[in-house]
Amino acid sequence: MARKSDKPLSNIAVIYARFSSHNQREESIEQQVAECKVFAAQQGLEIIEVYADAAQSGRTENRSQFLRLQRDAKKGKFSNIIAYKSNRIARNMVNALTFENDMEKLGVKLFYAKEEFGNNAAGRFALRMMMNVNQFYSENMAEDIKRGMEDNALKCKVNGPAPYGYRSGENGTYEIDEPAAAVVREIFTRVACGDPFVDIYTDLNRRGLKTRKGNEWGRSSFQSILKCEKYTGVYIYDNVRIEGGMPEIISKEMFLKVQRILGTKGNPQGRHRVNGDYLLTGKLFCGECGRHMMGLSGTGKNGLLHYYYGCSGKKEKPRCTKKNVRRDDLEYEVARLVQAYILQDDVITWLADTLIKFQEEHNNDGDMALLNAQLSETQKSIKNMMAAIEQGIITPSTKERLMELEGEKSRIENSITLLKAETITVSKDQIGGWLDSFRDGDIKDKRFQKRLFDSFLSAVYVYDDNRVRIVFNLCGLDKGDIDTKLMLDSTEAIEKAAECSYKYCYGSP
Repeated sequence: MARKSDKPLSNIAVIYARFSSHNQREESIEQQVAECKVFAAQQGLEIIEVYADAAQSGRTENRSQFLRLQRDAKKGKFSNIIAYKSNRIARNMVNALTFENDMEKLGVKLFYAKEEFGNNAAGRFALRMMMNVNQFYSENMAEDIKRGMEDNALKCKVNGPAPYGYRSGENGTYEIDEPAAAVVREIFTRVACGDPFVDIYTDLNRRGLKTRKGNEWGRSSFQSILKCEKYTGVYIYDNVRIEGGMPEIISKEMFLKVQRILGTKGNPQGRHRVNGDYLLTGKLFCGECGRHMMGLSGTGKNGLLHYYYGCSGKKEKPRCTKKNVRRDDLEYEVARLVQAYILQDDVITWLADTLIKFQEEHNNDGDMALLNAQLSETQKSIKNMMAAIEQGIITPSTKERLMELEGEKSRIENSITLLKAETITVSKDQIGGWLDSFRDGDIKDKRFQKRLFDSFLSAVYVYDDNRVRIVFNLCGLDKGDIDTKLMLDSTEAIEKAAECSYKYCYGSP
């Protein structure tokens, strides 16, 4: 109980101060502390520490300094707590009474520098009434704030911090912050193209770009950005959703494409491994037993790591005896063969013709027609439902059914948008130009090797006599394969010389 007239059991005291960001007219931390120190001097109390929570609501007990205050009270570090007013401790009556009771059990007294309560029934009643007033004030303020934010939402005004790429304009609505918006577009585009998060944030940090909070980019920096539908121009706040309520940074097609990528197992969130990527993982098979070959590494006496592909059958029964193959040599040789095969004039011509045929068949399939038919039927049902409502035909299930139809309409429209985004029409010349671009690639560049493998490779089978069989998959159609011998170094001699200790660094593809 706060009793200004009581004599403290001990003169050791602390100050608790709090400032709420929702009311800028409240006294600052410094003012509160100054008043509490004057009060302490009048009461003969010695202040040993100040606990202060800045921009923290009194409606919650989850305040770092307030929690530390309670922990120190349990340790017996002080006998008195001074606060500017009772509403600094809490604006919730139950929380305030609970805290007061807890401190009383610990023998700690509460004092309020600007509120005086006597040690009698009238004083205790006055304190309870003040706590009630504090709670009413807090709840009333919260309702006012909520009403104001709801009114802002209906006018598409900024509520709270603007997403990265936006800022508050002169009239309080969202406007594009172009330098940051360019970064948002880059992130979406690179994710849509399959770039790993680690490559994207490493590049952004290298260029000296910062997040909205001024920090370096990291893997977690992209989560809120890539999930933010507001970038498509949709104003969203609580239950308010207004299409076109804010300027668009990302097209809806791009947003939906990224959401689909993030929802698949092959999403780009993974990091590069310390020992580098194994570009043939999932496509490399043992020619001796047919099982997958996995990436593994070995450390030599000199401390250097050596990278290999090893048959997964070495861990199974019957045990495969296939020798390990050096990763970099194999990937280079396979990439060289793939490039040489694809750049044959007759293969380029055949591939361009096949892609054009596939494109025509795909564009004429029934998916789009089916979706348009479903959308038309759903819109018709919504129109009929609205006509019934206008005529006064309303049942308990009317609203529920209307919401279902609106949800179905939104789902179909999203599917149509996504299908349009995936349906890219290109000419034979454009396809030929794309294929010709592989002529200029550096066959030693790992990224170029990966591009070759992703575009044209279906499977690779490696045998102990250095024979390799490469199977191509072009637009889902097989057109021959390559069966030849590679100029690979003997791994047996290398392993013996390096005395490598092997460890599997990838699971089964």
